[in-house]
Amino acid sequence: MIEMVIPQRRRSLGGFEVGRVLPFARRRMVGPFVFFDHMGPLDLAAADARRADVRPHPHIGLSTVTYLFAGEIMHRDSVGSEQPIRPAEINWMTAGRGITHSERFEHARIAGDRLHGIQAWVALPDGQEEVAPSFHHHQGLDDLPAWREGKATTRLLAGTAFGLRAAVPALSPLFYLHWQLDAGATVALPEGHTDRAVHVAQGQVEIEGQRFGAGEMILFSPGAPAEVTALSPATLMALGGEPLGERFLFWNFVSSSRDRLEQAKADWQAGRMVLPVHDQDEFIPLPEAPRPTPEPMS
Repeated sequence: MIEMVIPQRRRSLGGFEVGRVLPFARRRMVGPFVFFDHMGPLDLAAADARRADVRPHPHIGLSTVTYLFAGEIMHRDSVGSEQPIRPAEINWMTAGRGITHSERFEHARIAGDRLHGIQAWVALPDGQEEVAPSFHHHQGLDDLPAWREGKATTRLLAGTAFGLRAAVPALSPLFYLHWQLDAGATVALPEGHTDRAVHVAQGQVEIEGQRFGAGEMILFSPGAPAEVTALSPATLMALGGEPLGERFLFWNFVSSSRDRLEQAKADWQAGRMVLPVHDQDEFIPLPEAPRPTPEPMS
């Protein structure tokens, strides 16, 4: 039932490193998930917090999904949002035709912080790529259903799974779960989705007699059983959904059209994209280094 294993690759964001899982050379997307970064776990000293800030930058054609196991990040964007995110909460920002945002570690500037979490991007479906930009913050059981069964705690972060639906405004069929497992717990991924994967954020798990550890994403064959057993206390993210078709990626832009990517690049360079309402003193310029032609993702 295992189709592929994707290891994380270390990437620098300037102030700290992340483990990048998607996109991967041999598997660009999992359902609509087009990007997946594993942040930490790391101890961020107060003296380093400002250097780790992610300055204002643009997006089109996607929703950013931020989820933390530990720490706190302040989000600000060009539709006026100013919202800290903490563990067990979701920040879901839909870029659509264009949005800018920043992510700052202001809480860590006081006495440092321990950071651990995931940032994913979900590509928008055909006909929805140019929707109006928006931001939604969700927390609590009414928005993000959570339950304990045996040795496993499950929290539904987005989409539908196990007969439940999260309040997050996803625009295509998908599921996104956080599992916290005790040693010996066995869980099964939701059925009914073409693409399904599990990412090990912490601990060790066993699948089909094989061991996997932190930083690895395991993709399952369509229609096959997909069970995971924790060999130690483990933190997992399960994700999947329906493929969207061809997508192109350049920097922070995702689109089904190469021309639209070029327009987004020109708009950012020319200053036509408004900076976050509460964070307008600096921004990340368009990368100047030559980049290869954007590759199709499907």
